[in-house]
Amino acid sequence: MKLLENVRVLDMTNVLSGPFCTLHLALLGAEVIKIEVPGVGDLARRLGNVPELNQKLMGTSFLAQNANKKSITLNLKKEEGKEIYRKLLKTADVVVENFRPGVMGRLGFSYEEMSRINPRIVYCAISGFGQTGPDAKKPAYDQIIQGLSGVMDVNGDERLHPLRAGFPLCDTVGGLNAAFAVMSALYHREHTGEGQQIDISLLDSIMPLMGWVAANLLIGGKDPAPMGNDNFTAAPSGAFKTKDGHINIAANQQKQWEDLTDEVGLPELKTDPRFQERDTRKANRKELTPILEEKLTQQTTTHWVEVLNARGIPSGDILSLLDALTSDQIKHRETIVNVNEPDLGDIQLFNLSARFSQTPASIDLPPPQLSAHTEEILSGLGYSATQLQELKDKSVV
Repeated sequence: MKLLENVRVLDMTNVLSGPFCTLHLALLGAEVIKIEVPGVGDLARRLGNVPELNQKLMGTSFLAQNANKKSITLNLKKEEGKEIYRKLLKTADVVVENFRPGVMGRLGFSYEEMSRINPRIVYCAISGFGQTGPDAKKPAYDQIIQGLSGVMDVNGDERLHPLRAGFPLCDTVGGLNAAFAVMSALYHREHTGEGQQIDISLLDSIMPLMGWVAANLLIGGKDPAPMGNDNFTAAPSGAFKTKDGHINIAANQQKQWEDLTDEVGLPELKTDPRFQERDTRKANRKELTPILEEKLTQQTTTHWVEVLNARGIPSGDILSLLDALTSDQIKHRETIVNVNEPDLGDIQLFNLSARFSQTPASIDLPPPQLSAHTEEILSGLGYSATQLQELKDKSVV
């Protein structure tokens, strides 16, 4: 059994935050029906670094987050399309969309209207700033939210600041927040029978992730300093040069610091007044780093990772993305799995990262070709082959 077996989700989303939310619901076993514009589909179908896939409407950006979903096309600007959507809505448990606020209402499907049709519906709206507030109507992409949230202010160093995260951090966190909220609302519905509306803001979603940094400012009155690869909570904690590259070391506890001085051959630093205590080490980290690196650069990263971890000092290599994706630990955990798409062959996709003992997740369907399941879904609603052809001829589907 799958965790969300027999849960039907109408996925009205595009690009990243919404599809990332519904991907997690799909991996947990929900039947996710991706409702796309006829002939066009999700914009992500054309996004990626392989032009041939973009032309096939199966861009890498789309493939990354649409496994286990079904695709139908539906023109909601036509009355026949609206009628199909009403029928789908009666069969659904969840609706997820990431339009700008007000778009669903203009299509005739505000939460109030959908709730009238199906009182048990859980409706999740994802947007940059939420459904209300002075910025609610503004357009927003991930980088805009990174800038407005303060994320770019806490990244970088003295030379490169502000600095964005190297992947769409706010979109993905917003999608995870939405998936968590949908699951919570379904749990509530199990106990009460009530559906409800969920308002997810990407800006709201990302800011609590900066809890420690924000607390230092809100409670401690201290502005964040751009520290690059250094960890502001401790020293030495960050990236350091070795003989053949770099190593991450996080000697965050006093014992770890003292053990580190022994391992690198600098036991005298334990009683050096500049470095003896945690807070003084933090204040003098610019003096400490070159002293440590003089020793660390005498051996390879591999050497130091083995030696320091054996002593209980957290450390690790700084891998290229390819090396990270193909590491033994990731293979063991089956974090990435091979999925066969009939037209594209085997592709590698991320599996659900949570491991359930009783209801394990799996990828059972490849990312869908545009409109691949229109006939299946509409037949399930009672439409005949003749009616389906008429809808195609009218560009409804």
